[in-house]
Amino acid sequence: MQYTFLLYSNPADSANMTAEDWAQEKEVYGAYIGALQEAGVFVSTDWLQPAETATTVSTENGQHRVQDGPFAATRETLGGYFVIEVPSLDAALVWAQKCPAAKFGKVEVRASAMGSV
Repeated sequence: MQYTFLLYSNPADSANMTAEDWAQEKEVYGAYIGALQEAGVFVSTDWLQPAETATTVSTENGQHRVQDGPFAATRETLGGYFVIEVPSLDAALVWAQKCPAAKFGKVEVRASAMGSV
């Protein structure tokens, strides 16, 4: 079963990070990715551009609307994701707890709908 980890954090928490801080952050995530790969559960990952670069598309009463920026204004924003393949939600939760994002934000875990069909 595939599970997606949606990584949420407050961008203000990283606003003052130095180049060295970012390099260390990349090392931490690199080690996590390496552990997922070594366990044979890694499928994919990516970091997303900041929420203010988003474009939101909707249709209401047949009218299309394109809006610059995120759908909702919140302190925590979606910053990236991981997709893993494990046998159960319990196994996914173990990996989610190890995710570096869980230390400073939230990791939302969702099962793939196609994986359950």
